[in-house]
Amino acid sequence: MDRRRMFEVHPALACLLLASIYGLACRNALGAAENAGLSIGALKQLSIEDLMNLDVTSVSKQPEPYGRAPAAIQVITHDEIRRSGASSIPEALRLADNLDVAQQNSHDWAITARGFNTALANKLLVLVDGRSVYTPLFSGVFWNVQDYLLEDLDRIEVISGPGGTLWGANAVNGVINISSKSAKDTQGVYLEAGGGTPELKAFTGARYGGMLGSDVYFRVYGKYFDRGNEKYADGSNATDSWNMHQGGFRIDSYGSVGNVLTAQGDLYGSDLNITAGGRGTTTGGNLLGRWSHVISDDSNTSLQLYYDRTHVVDPITNQFATAQILTDSLDTYDLDFQHHIRWNERNRIAWGLGYRFTHDVVEEAQNLAFLPPKLDRNLYSGFVQDEVMLIKNLFFTLGTKLEHNDYTGFEWEPSGRLQWNAAADQMLWAAVSRAVRTPSRVDSDIREPYPAAPILGGNSNFRSEILIAYELGYRARLGSKASASLSTFYNDYTKVRSLTFTPATIVPLYFANDLTGDTYGAELSADYQVLEQWRLHGGYNLLEENIHVKSGGIDLSHALNETEDPHQQFFLRSSFDLPRNIELDGALRWVDKLIANNNGLPATVPSYFELDIHLGWHPVPKLELAIVGQNLLHDHHPEYGAPIAIPNREEIQRSVYGKVSYRW
Repeated sequence: MDRRRMFEVHPALACLLLASIYGLACRNALGAAENAGLSIGALKQLSIEDLMNLDVTSVSKQPEPYGRAPAAIQVITHDEIRRSGASSIPEALRLADNLDVAQQNSHDWAITARGFNTALANKLLVLVDGRSVYTPLFSGVFWNVQDYLLEDLDRIEVISGPGGTLWGANAVNGVINISSKSAKDTQGVYLEAGGGTPELKAFTGARYGGMLGSDVYFRVYGKYFDRGNEKYADGSNATDSWNMHQGGFRIDSYGSVGNVLTAQGDLYGSDLNITAGGRGTTTGGNLLGRWSHVISDDSNTSLQLYYDRTHVVDPITNQFATAQILTDSLDTYDLDFQHHIRWNERNRIAWGLGYRFTHDVVEEAQNLAFLPPKLDRNLYSGFVQDEVMLIKNLFFTLGTKLEHNDYTGFEWEPSGRLQWNAAADQMLWAAVSRAVRTPSRVDSDIREPYPAAPILGGNSNFRSEILIAYELGYRARLGSKASASLSTFYNDYTKVRSLTFTPATIVPLYFANDLTGDTYGAELSADYQVLEQWRLHGGYNLLEENIHVKSGGIDLSHALNETEDPHQQFFLRSSFDLPRNIELDGALRWVDKLIANNNGLPATVPSYFELDIHLGWHPVPKLELAIVGQNLLHDHHPEYGAPIAIPNREEIQRSVYGKVSYRW
């Protein structure tokens, strides 16, 4: 793409409008805002100190201040999600600088951290309220079925880097931990509705929270949206519109001292138009129960059990240009126990046990099969971790997770982490970790296009992919108005998935472990409180990848199929509180070009700038009116995929929508 064409009429107008509004607001309105004040407490942003003291749980499975968490972690708060104008969880994840978020079409996303962002990205573990949304079909996430009423989300914690010691296999390059608010914090009624063009055509949501008894709180919610089609490069319609409905509940009981009981569940269904032709559906639900028990000030436990059901009917066209309907039904049962104890003044120990059972049924189609079609799998796990205070302000954390799966047997994922609290508001940390990506059904069981005599077949001898990661980081509050975080890493990968052929007969082609290599890079983020009403956030990512075929190995994709990642990314966000309870938020991002796999040959996804703007007004404390513009710098642009892929690469359109929300 010619970069001179990236800022034509609409981009220039959008940038000029944003700059003009900010300039006029800063020059004429700040004095009035200071005198009048904001009548809605929700509009007040957290201070830099508050952000550094915000508790996170994903690093050690225990609450600890963000400023003292020794990992490359970023926190997306509820207020940031609301003010961004995000209408889905993948859109909200764009607020994490340490992620690569690429929209493929109207309903599919490619999301990862630190590389390996394939269409079936498989090195990122995602949890929703402690429930893993991983699918053993391809060791990844169906992003189009991960939804929630965003108003009820508390935060999203994003770790870039391995988390296998606590979270297990497939937490290779990162962990996303999505947490909803307790029912106690969502009392009353909340209503929202809106729509626009062309992408988010219409949406609505409702939630009611109340009490079932003394110290027993509940909420129920429902939501619906209808999203339009994306486009091809020539402007023609991609016919990939879709809609989804979802509802659920949560109950939190604080009936006895030291005990919290939680029960929650969701049901959902969606209809999707598929570019390849036909309609797809996804349905499912989940039910989770958790008991949290405080034994003493130095000891607490939790016991969690959940059931998850997903059913996917997806008309697809494979690399052999043959069409089929993929039908996958997955039942997951998961039991998890954890115990955290401060053993003495120097040792803080965490340990736990887990068991997961999955029942997966993939119905055979004319040109696609998974053999065996029905597969039961067991996963047993245990972990232990000890945080030791070596001397004052110097801590060493050592731990490992041991798992047994039915593909490769025992897997171990140890890590060592050193943390030095150099000052009250500065921390240095370093870590060495081992993580694995265990085999999926795609790796071992797939058969296409002819199940009886496949051209592509799975490999029952496929081994786990292995990562050895080295990390070094720094996080600090730089005075009262600024904070910064820098993380650097070097990752050494072995046994990465490749595509090879049968020596004597050429076909079937099959997956092997013939790729190896390394990646390294840096992630920088910073916040600056320009004025009481105005905050800026910036982020920059650098990623170098060197993945290649090992000596004596073969990969028909020439090491292009596992990585489709930008070399650099840049983010700039502005959040401004104007007089009369008006909010103005803007987010500019630049994503470097991608190298995609086009049947073993490199293909380019051009680099791009994009701009999102959210303008919100609270005429009364309980009412919010908002208008949101997304991808304002282009009529449509590509974010992922080869230009002559099957079907043709889709491009993401500019969209604008309005929203009304009311709470009481």
